[in-house]
Amino acid sequence: MNAQAVLRTLPFIVMAAVSLIDLLAGPTLGFLPLLTLGPTFASVSGSIRRTAVVGGIALAICLPLASYNSLLGTRQNNLTIATIIAITGASMLASRLRLRRERELANVRLIAEAAQRVLLRPVPRKANDLHVALSYTSAMAEAQIGGDLYEVVTMPNGVRLLIGDVQGKGLEAVETAAWVLGAFREAAYDEPELSRVGERLETSLDRHLSGETFVTAIIAEVQDGEISLLNCGHPAPLLLRGDGRICPAEPPEEGLPLGLASLGSAMPKPHRVPFGDGDRILFYTDGVIEARDEDGTFYPLPERARMLLATDPQTALDQLRADLLAHVGGPLQDDAAMLLLERRVSRVTP
Repeated sequence: MNAQAVLRTLPFIVMAAVSLIDLLAGPTLGFLPLLTLGPTFASVSGSIRRTAVVGGIALAICLPLASYNSLLGTRQNNLTIATIIAITGASMLASRLRLRRERELANVRLIAEAAQRVLLRPVPRKANDLHVALSYTSAMAEAQIGGDLYEVVTMPNGVRLLIGDVQGKGLEAVETAAWVLGAFREAAYDEPELSRVGERLETSLDRHLSGETFVTAIIAEVQDGEISLLNCGHPAPLLLRGDGRICPAEPPEEGLPLGLASLGSAMPKPHRVPFGDGDRILFYTDGVIEARDEDGTFYPLPERARMLLATDPQTALDQLRADLLAHVGGPLQDDAAMLLLERRVSRVTP
């Protein structure tokens, strides 16, 4: 029996238990005021009408029990009846307020879900010769998005993607993610050079946000036989070669996160990495590698990444996410995004 069913039956169980105890205790002890628990519990999950019905049942039970206890018509019994009526009325009001809040919450969730779909759109599962898998886990309860961001766009001459992590949490981080994603979606199509895409994102952050906010990010472009990576202070992706080798795609030089141009450092330059048929590459945010178990041990992503080699990308990534959550043993303390790309070059048979 689920929790909702328990809550619906609880008022009747409580009133039945009070009646049984009163009968077993005999006329010397009166438990009739406890019948008010029926309408009180009914207001937790029931409608206004249901709460009123439970209050009526409580009154119907009170009268024969009062006769059994020789209390019928006494001042004490009249006070008990008045108490049941008053508690039922208050419970009906509480039920009305609860239902109104539930409707408001449902409307807010519908609006939030629409905003989430606009901000973090579903990535294409296939882009040119790439097969794409995605996993996103928000640290915010009841939320599908947070401070992590991702995007994949397909162009005539290749595929560009973005994965990033906004400093901080909450609605401010979501707002920053929206600015970065909006700038990337425009620049990815307009700018011929990957470095110029990064500059556009830097300019957007500088225009809209304070100097204390920054975003670690990787902007990538997949072309024939290789992938170009522009790493702005983000954890290096893992390359999973078709022959089973796994290695991080470390940048040749450290780059500052986006939003820190005021420090005077130049935008990092893209570096190219071979990315051929059968190769896979895993992009992730620091919520993955900084996830800890109850003993404080970080999630060993390079070791567990081998499970990404066994099956199709989405199934493999789902297994890795399940392993991450099992390692933590509870909700994540930070957002965790993972993007897995596999290159499958189509072969034309003669």
